[in-house]
Amino acid sequence: MWNQVYDPFGNAWLSTLAAAVPVVALLALIASGKVKAHIAAVIALVLAFAVATLLFGMPTGLALRATGFGVVTGLFPIGWIILNVIFLYRLTVEKGWFATLQQSVAGITTDRRLQLLLVAFAFGAFFEGAGGFGTPVAVTGAILIGLGFSPLAASGLSLIANTAPVAYGALGAPIQGLASVTGYDPYVLGAMIGRQLPFFSLLVPFWLIAVFAGFRGMAQIWPAILVCGASFAAAQFLISNYVNPWIVDIGASLVSMGALVAFLKVWHPAVIWTSTALRTHDDSLAYAPPRPASVGAAAVERSASQREILMAWVPWIILSVVVAIWGTGWFKALVNPLFTWRYEIEGLHNLIMKVPPVVAKPHPEAAVFLFTYMSFTGTGVLFAAIISGFIMGFGPIRLIRAYLETIWVLRTSLITIAAMLALGVLTRYAGVDATLGLAFAGTGILYPFFGTLLGWLGVALTGSDTASNVLFGGLQRITSEQLGLSGILMASANSSGGVMGKMIDAQSIVVASTATGYFGQESKILRFVFWHSIVLACLVGGLVMLQAYVPPFTAMVLH
Repeated sequence: MWNQVYDPFGNAWLSTLAAAVPVVALLALIASGKVKAHIAAVIALVLAFAVATLLFGMPTGLALRATGFGVVTGLFPIGWIILNVIFLYRLTVEKGWFATLQQSVAGITTDRRLQLLLVAFAFGAFFEGAGGFGTPVAVTGAILIGLGFSPLAASGLSLIANTAPVAYGALGAPIQGLASVTGYDPYVLGAMIGRQLPFFSLLVPFWLIAVFAGFRGMAQIWPAILVCGASFAAAQFLISNYVNPWIVDIGASLVSMGALVAFLKVWHPAVIWTSTALRTHDDSLAYAPPRPASVGAAAVERSASQREILMAWVPWIILSVVVAIWGTGWFKALVNPLFTWRYEIEGLHNLIMKVPPVVAKPHPEAAVFLFTYMSFTGTGVLFAAIISGFIMGFGPIRLIRAYLETIWVLRTSLITIAAMLALGVLTRYAGVDATLGLAFAGTGILYPFFGTLLGWLGVALTGSDTASNVLFGGLQRITSEQLGLSGILMASANSSGGVMGKMIDAQSIVVASTATGYFGQESKILRFVFWHSIVLACLVGGLVMLQAYVPPFTAMVLH
């Protein structure tokens, strides 16, 4: 049994600096553009291993097992989702169905800004709610690049759009995780988050279009943005507070898509925006495969029949239905008892003790890999891809060859994701991330602001709002109660602040670069989204400060 040590140097500043070395190195290497993402991830993992064993005193055997556990966690379920989403995408491209889908989106609107609202924000929110774990960025990134958007626009804007829905992603998994470590009712936590995020569900669509087309370009379509954002925000608040936290994203996304499509039948922008590049300097078009210049333009001539357009949507409809079924509790309860391999990591399970002040009382850290291979979201995506492949006319041999080709194309991305998760799992078992969390917890009256940024940090480190909530949820409750603040407020703020860290976690960036074919350019994506992530996280922190101290915002806080 090894007890975690959170201040190995007896000096909080030095210990915090040491704990920050791996993540700072990772972000710096990726941002430099001189080191490939998978190399940067491996280097950061080596640094994390050195920090954990040499500075924080973690036994080498425990560190090795935690690293291996992280590698497997990276491949299943995260890498498994990405592999199968891209497999489906490549099948639709090969058969020409994706080109027809592009025309159908252009048939709804030829304006690129409105296409972003429909695909990146509303459609992406549906996949976040149904599957989470990288699915929305993979799907929307692939669709946007297929529509002719520049790789940087498709990657970066998909990441920015996939923020407001994250707290309710994967059928409420982050909230369930938060409830499990705080002891609060998940319905209460979901309702409290539903009194924070709607402000940003309204803001993010405006932000998204302003980043793409500039303030003037955004102002030209403000009525459509308002309809899209306000309908999503209203549904998000109502469902989270009066129904349940599990179906918030699915319900809000369907309401938003329906409202926007209906609005576009009676309203059209005075100026059609046809540019596929970012308004600022965007040299990423050089990385994009050549596409017909007319796709999505105002003068596009529709050659596909209505039946062909309907069939082009069939693979994505199948994917939506299957992923929604795969995420339900009844499906998991049906298949998990039959198709689960439960493996307790020998030499790691219950051999590490998490101790106060991170938790209320000492308790051992479990290390169990639940290989629920049938209920993994990626498995559902694979089934959808196979069904769609047969519908598109692929034979079994060609499907197998296409799958092997997809594995080869994604080989470095899968290495990167595995290394990223290994780093996150290792730092969690070593207590390194808790050291960073304690630094945020020591900010006194400013804790509502910095506690929110703690959630942002957790997602940036782990790539998952669920993991961040499990990691820091207990610390949020303990610290807030010591400071006389609402524990429900700060536990919820951990999740709400965390959504803004989703766009800069290395795992999501790799997913985005993979989905858009922008290989080796992760540094440009990170630099593009980094300051948007920080500013939006600070705005969430500002709202939580108001809810903590300023009437009438304090009246919004549940107890």
